[in-house]
Amino acid sequence: MKIGKILLALTAVSLLAVPAIAADTLKVGVQAPITGSYANEGQGIDNGVRLLAEQINAKGGVLGKQIEVVTCDDQGTAMAAAICAKDLVNKGVSMVIGSYTSTCAEAAQPTYYKAGVLQTSDGTADSLTEKGYWTFFRNSFPNSAEAAFVANYLVKEKGYQRIVVISDFSTYADGLANATEEAIKELGGNVVSRDKIKADSQNFTPVLTNIKSKNPDAIFFAGYYSDGGLLRAQQKALGIKADFYGGDANDNPDFVKLAGSAAEGAFIVNVPSPDVLPYDIAKSFIADYQKKYGEMPPSIWGLMNIDGMRAIIHGIEQTKSFDTKGVAEYLHGMEPLPGITGPIAFSKDGNREGGAYVVKKIQADGSYANEFVQ
Repeated sequence: MKIGKILLALTAVSLLAVPAIAADTLKVGVQAPITGSYANEGQGIDNGVRLLAEQINAKGGVLGKQIEVVTCDDQGTAMAAAICAKDLVNKGVSMVIGSYTSTCAEAAQPTYYKAGVLQTSDGTADSLTEKGYWTFFRNSFPNSAEAAFVANYLVKEKGYQRIVVISDFSTYADGLANATEEAIKELGGNVVSRDKIKADSQNFTPVLTNIKSKNPDAIFFAGYYSDGGLLRAQQKALGIKADFYGGDANDNPDFVKLAGSAAEGAFIVNVPSPDVLPYDIAKSFIADYQKKYGEMPPSIWGLMNIDGMRAIIHGIEQTKSFDTKGVAEYLHGMEPLPGITGPIAFSKDGNREGGAYVVKKIQADGSYANEFVQ
């Protein structure tokens, strides 16, 4: 009798360990900061992936397989990101969308590479595509491209004479700030101070007080919106009259909320948002997103990640195979795919090709007005 019960229990466990639908699903992982300082962006990525999966499943799935979304919260930290990568690989995902930050994307890269799991991220640190990982595809554009644009705009277009460059210590922010400082100097511009803040420390008065003594006419902040809004508010409170420019990771509604009235007059540098691009697919997806979630996507970053997912699925469909190596080889040389954020194509190192940038000025009501597009 006891043996019979044991056998029954073992049978039950084996049935739980191997879901009956496993062979009929395509597991897509989401690695994003669902909680923590960047939760707004992480939740937007997860929402977008689930919406796209729902739409694809309604049309029959991918080569007959339904998409199953598996989410892991990396909390915006490298340690949690490394754990997420192992967890998602163990759960049998064949592709991972994310993460939002370069630091987290980079921490997870080696695990996905060793497992042959495709990864697409909006992380902009140049180092992400310098390791030769065939599994990695950047769905945004690298820091070096933004740095060149920012430097040209600040030095050549605006003619600022005393520029301050600030970052936090993250891979993304430090890399973007260093590249921008170098690009400014190459154009003959003057960087009077290169400073760093500790992310999430909230009190930036000591750094800003030192900056005030340099009498800058422009400040470029290469960190994230969760610090950028407070930095702008404290800059204004200290009477620093320099024009404030936030890099692409400041393009989030929470920047305005954190900055309050000080947000007015600040500038944000980013790729053009879908609402100003002439793509029907962007208008359609955003409308569907609003209908499902009752709000706009937090920023363009979630949409960049959706385009990365769309590209990988396109590769599966074109190769008629779920072999990640074959799909990667296809993606590295595919013709541009129409995307929510513009045409999607990848160079041999996994970088997204093309790219355009815009400078947006924040209005009194928190809305943006395009200042410069290139």
